[in-house]
Amino acid sequence: MKMDPVAVAIFLALFGFVTLLGFTAGRWRRGDLDHLHEWGLGGRRFGTLVTWFLLGGDLYTAYTFVAVPAVMFGAGASGFFAVPYTVLVYPILFAVFPKLWAAAHAKGHVTAADVVRDRFGSPLLALAVALTGIVATMPYIALQLVGMEVVIAGLGIPTTLAIPGLGAVRDVPLFAAFIVLAAYTYNSGLRAPAMIAIVKDALLYVTVLAAVIVIPAELGGYAKIFASVDAKHLLLPPASAGNLGGQSAYATLALGSALALLLYPHSVTGLLSASSANAVRRNAVILPAYSIALGLIALLGTMAVAAGVKADPAYAQGFKAFGNNFAVPALFLHSFPAWFVGVAFAAVAIGALVPAAIMSIACANLFTRNVFKEFLKPDATHREETRIAKLASLVVKLGALFFIVELPTQYAINLQLLGGIWIIQTLPAVFLGLYLRRLRPGPLLLGWAAGIGAGTWMVVQTGFKPTFPLAIFGITVPCYDALSSLALNLAVALLLSAAANAVSPRKTAAA
Repeated sequence: MKMDPVAVAIFLALFGFVTLLGFTAGRWRRGDLDHLHEWGLGGRRFGTLVTWFLLGGDLYTAYTFVAVPAVMFGAGASGFFAVPYTVLVYPILFAVFPKLWAAAHAKGHVTAADVVRDRFGSPLLALAVALTGIVATMPYIALQLVGMEVVIAGLGIPTTLAIPGLGAVRDVPLFAAFIVLAAYTYNSGLRAPAMIAIVKDALLYVTVLAAVIVIPAELGGYAKIFASVDAKHLLLPPASAGNLGGQSAYATLALGSALALLLYPHSVTGLLSASSANAVRRNAVILPAYSIALGLIALLGTMAVAAGVKADPAYAQGFKAFGNNFAVPALFLHSFPAWFVGVAFAAVAIGALVPAAIMSIACANLFTRNVFKEFLKPDATHREETRIAKLASLVVKLGALFFIVELPTQYAINLQLLGGIWIIQTLPAVFLGLYLRRLRPGPLLLGWAAGIGAGTWMVVQTGFKPTFPLAIFGITVPCYDALSSLALNLAVALLLSAAANAVSPRKTAAA
């Protein structure tokens, strides 16, 4: 695709602006960045508004902007499960996270694994929670880079450059983005993505509002858009007497994804940085505004079908390289002038930087507190903790870059399916552990292992598809692998805990 200098100039200007913000953020609400709670949690001083921007940038990522409409574009109505799942998330947030925040704040905990370690007195259970979070998050970071890679290709910026002494080097823009992200994250910690998230959200809302007004006007209105799309594309596959089909898959994907989302380390980090439990509750009330935006974003996939961008030779190269993930960039290139394409693509790229930064910080916090300090150097000083966290954040980003550079993009996307299946296995220890003090660490660890094993086996058996067909009373019920494996996890943890308590009742402190 041909590079448009106007679009590229605006894109680079906005990208440069947020990079400057990232480096100056360390002086915002200044604290001692040699302490992990200052570097990795922003000093726990973010109020309701800053937390709202931070969580919006954290949970609604660049890949959401690319992937949700891509699924709508390729698979139709089944991709819309992302909207009800984000609606289900916020009652969970309101009910559970003020208690988790209070437990962490009272003891100075930085991670969910810290809380688990304190509640159950088990370093191994905390280690399982920490390693699950790190492994589940790394491909998620990689997918932010996929979103950035897609818009860079859409701008026509060359991804392979001839460098003297090195020959042809591919993915140069991604390496450049990695260096920028690594540098300001190392320098400013969580304050950097918190500040950048404000710019990201402003660009996101401008882009979405323009898209849902201008594009339908060009295509003849929403009625014409839906009329031009095959009806089968707009509806879930109907259930039959022996198979609940797409409806069961849709419902379980929504519920399982909602239960998994808030367990990711970046979600926990964003919430633990809030200044109070009330700030968490207020965000549970106002964050659904992003779900409205997500519903509009999802419709971009349907608009791309109506616009016929996949059949346009001008975008053939992008679809060949990125498949349906190129649907939104093609739609914007088709519908907007160059200057606005630069703004929209910058919104996607900046929307990649914010969550990628938070994710790498969250993983670094887990490694530092629950691996390094717990097992390698229990007497580590605050300065040593923070130094290790900064280095760990670089390693995590390098790991994510490996997924993109060395493995096929589609493989990295498939690995993300495992992320939800793995991270949901920490729910009994992290969420239920706040309420059920008679749970035992041994059974929780065995339940975690059973869920991890079963979920991984199911997703591999189906060729990395997210649902596994369960046979229940002669009826085939497609179910999201995360939800069915969580049921096994819970059964093992609850039954074995009950048996252990029957044999030897556990003395529990007041919750």
